[in-house]
Amino acid sequence: MPAGAIIQTPLRYFSWAFALTFAGLVGAFVLGFQHSGTLGGALSFLFVAAILAVLEISLSFDNAIVNANKLQQMTPQWQRRFLTWGILIAVFGMRILFPLLIVVIAAGIGPWEAIELAARHPQQYAHIIEGAHLSIAGFGGAFLMMVALTYFVDEGKEVDWIHTLECRLRACASIRGLEIGFVLGLIMLFTWFLPEGRDGDFLFASVAGLATFLGVEVLGHVLDRKSMVAETAKAGLGAFLYLEVLDASFSFDGVIGAFALTQNLFLIAIGLGIGAVYVRSMTLMLVERNTLNEFRYLEHGAFWSILILSVVMFAQTFMEVPEVITGLLGAGLIGLALLSSIRFNKRIRVSHES
Repeated sequence: MPAGAIIQTPLRYFSWAFALTFAGLVGAFVLGFQHSGTLGGALSFLFVAAILAVLEISLSFDNAIVNANKLQQMTPQWQRRFLTWGILIAVFGMRILFPLLIVVIAAGIGPWEAIELAARHPQQYAHIIEGAHLSIAGFGGAFLMMVALTYFVDEGKEVDWIHTLECRLRACASIRGLEIGFVLGLIMLFTWFLPEGRDGDFLFASVAGLATFLGVEVLGHVLDRKSMVAETAKAGLGAFLYLEVLDASFSFDGVIGAFALTQNLFLIAIGLGIGAVYVRSMTLMLVERNTLNEFRYLEHGAFWSILILSVVMFAQTFMEVPEVITGLLGAGLIGLALLSSIRFNKRIRVSHES
């Protein structure tokens, strides 16, 4: 190794995340002290912010892997744009503006009134957010299910992790529109069993999620085709928009679940914002270290996790599913995929040595 060379350790990717974690936790402590005027209240806010950050990270492993997969197909310029602008949109857009937008639409009030409501009447604010949960679950569930099924129902997919099941799904790719028909059928089934008065909101939101996925896919193909010039034929604006909508869908569950721990919008923004920064760091590490190629089944685990998350979001229309369970299921699938990848790599090394 040349003198003065820097050892590229995985921890270096998280230097900014560690710094922002410290700043965010300090901010949560100060916010708690201002809110309660006591040390106990400040420590309580600090603890909730840490829990929210861990929750967001556990729910976002699959998000980082899918981001990395898409980023590998983008030009370096668009990679940088996503890792800078994209994270700003993820932190400020989805963790702050999105909850405000829900209240603005649901309550029919202005943005500034929504901010005042969050600051002065957090319980009423949280109640409005919870009232929109059905529509959010429908939109996010439909969008994420299309993301997962599009990955598995693909004739061009060459590597299988759960071999028998994934082979059968790949074989179904010859049936045009199968994924769309399946998701529409599931939407109709859930709508049928929902009580009258709630079914319309769920149906509209679910179809909107499906239409958004198809719209982003079409827009991505159109934009990428127009930008195909010589060596810069990789995805650009279309992939950027796809990743932003995908991140939004992942964020729905975390934002809604956060209100189970606290009704303070600003504390939620701190906790989930810390988690979002770690997602950015994980994404960057996966891209630069070419981790997805090194661990061949890691991507499969992420998409199975997305499929499970979409089913959970649909199930939340009838029952409460703790976000901890969702996070553990996703992390468990990714962990199993990682172990399978390591075992495969060992078998390859042994066969080459023998």
